[in-house]
Amino acid sequence: MLTIIMECRDNEAELAQTLSVLVAGAVEGVVRDVIVLDHGSRDGSSKVADAAGCRFLAEWDIEDVVRAARGDWLLLLEPGARPLSGWVDAIVDHVAVNPGPARFAGAHGYRRPFLQRIGRKSPPLEQGYLVNKRQVLATVRTGMALADVARGAKLRTLAAEMVPAWAVKAMRAEAMR
Repeated sequence: MLTIIMECRDNEAELAQTLSVLVAGAVEGVVRDVIVLDHGSRDGSSKVADAAGCRFLAEWDIEDVVRAARGDWLLLLEPGARPLSGWVDAIVDHVAVNPGPARFAGAHGYRRPFLQRIGRKSPPLEQGYLVNKRQVLATVRTGMALADVARGAKLRTLAAEMVPAWAVKAMRAEAMR
């Protein structure tokens, strides 16, 4: 039903965090495969992806990746993003009744400071991007990044929250102080 796709570059720790949360979807049979698109990582990102059973692609074309996805729906995520409890049910519910794309709600405890939100558009993948594979195939072109696929789409909001990747990085940096 669902293929999860992420782009990474030296995101070993973030990738591990996101993949650990996705296990629930695999156990329930919702996540069919996870594809990690690499941009020249020099850390252990490939080992993390391999240990989790992901396809790790160092050379790829986005059109070929989308065509090879096993799921009928794609969930595009940033490494480090963590969907919170209930995410599997929220996706299943959305897919059952809505043909259009969606994103997760922002987790209440993980919002950017007020002044950083004023006049700023959120990055396209900050809250994930759930989309039907056929819709992506109709618009995807060679050379596009995942963020380009999600840019400008009108989205519904899923009934589940996500901690964005930037918040996870900030928490880790704070813990190291």
